[in-house]
Amino acid sequence: MKFNKDNKYIQWGLTAFAVLAGAIAFYYFIFHSSNIKLEVGKVLNILKPVLFGLATAYLLTPILNFCENRMLIPLCEKCKIKESRRRKMIVRGIGILITAFLFVALIYMLISMFISQIIPSVQGIANNFDSYSTNVMNWINQVLEDNPDFGEYVAKTLDKLSEQLEHWLNDIIPGTASLIKTVSLSVISVLDVLWDFVIGFIISIYVLANKEQFSAQAKKIAYALFERNTANILIRNFRFTHRTFIGFLSGKVVDSIIIGILCFVGTSIMGTPYAMLISVIIGCTNIIPFFGPFLGAIPSAILIFVVDPMHPLNCVYFAIFALALQQFDGNILGPKILGNSTGLTGFWVISSITFFGGLLGVFGMIVGVPIFAIIYAAVKAVVNMKLEKKNLPRETKRYETVEYIDDQGMHDIVPAEKSNGKKGRKREDEK
Repeated sequence: MKFNKDNKYIQWGLTAFAVLAGAIAFYYFIFHSSNIKLEVGKVLNILKPVLFGLATAYLLTPILNFCENRMLIPLCEKCKIKESRRRKMIVRGIGILITAFLFVALIYMLISMFISQIIPSVQGIANNFDSYSTNVMNWINQVLEDNPDFGEYVAKTLDKLSEQLEHWLNDIIPGTASLIKTVSLSVISVLDVLWDFVIGFIISIYVLANKEQFSAQAKKIAYALFERNTANILIRNFRFTHRTFIGFLSGKVVDSIIIGILCFVGTSIMGTPYAMLISVIIGCTNIIPFFGPFLGAIPSAILIFVVDPMHPLNCVYFAIFALALQQFDGNILGPKILGNSTGLTGFWVISSITFFGGLLGVFGMIVGVPIFAIIYAAVKAVVNMKLEKKNLPRETKRYETVEYIDDQGMHDIVPAEKSNGKKGRKREDEK
């Protein structure tokens, strides 16, 4: 018997099977989601080196493209080396070597800076913690002496906190063995992550070497599975997503490095304690849009105050400097580097950071803006397409004064003064 896929009974059967399978999958997803998360977690844990490699290759692609298009290919043209498959392989190999060297050098610089500058600063804070705490207590005692009513309130609050701390210590001391076990497992997990990162870096080299082939295979699959127009739209959207992500992330990293350097120069001139540590904090947190400068400036200001509470103006000067640096970044440096890479207003930036930060933590705060920019662009494209089908204007500003739309077109809101004037004229005509 010949199988005929166009037979209506076979189509009904396939439709019924798809509906039943979808219902079972939906039921399992709703009532057994923990099992799905567990299995997905296992798969992601196995694929962690591959994911590290893909992410590293994606971030290193702009550097490789710059090395090839701006350095190596012009050099070959200048040396009159004809374009060939061999030249392409040599250019790609040298470009990957330069990119890998820059990446390893950056990692080495960060580690060496961490060991030579940041660790001594943290050790200095730990060694001088007693003196810092004494300075803070002296400042608190002086404030309490000048304000006795406030001192009584603080004393009662401290008594409550000390009781809670005592209960907490009594609860945590019996669990010291489990705490040590947890710390040991954490060390092992860190080593595991480092190993996955090394394997991922090796995988990224292979991905960079064959990135055009992978791109061609992805396009081939898209055109094989979807209609031509659908595949074109899909590829166009992927390109837009790539431009948004890579433009925002690379620009934000460069912007944060410059802000960190400027912060180090400024704090060194002002004689701020632990200038390198504070500059690293400011530079790292600046990657987070909008909230980042405040997240870095607040703990840094507290650290400066704790070091010398008897001279609070040092903290005030740093706060003013950090605010000026944030304004310079937000109004001058950031727009110069990033441009309008996201196309979002301040409200949507804050909303996306808040939502994705609560959903994915710090990682969500970093990638939340480009993710929402893509969603915003998709919704905007759909809305504009629907408006064009209805022969309505796409400009948002055109709808600010619209009261209603009918078959005759768009009717604007009539101001109250003009509306009263029209009514007065009607009454005079009636008379």
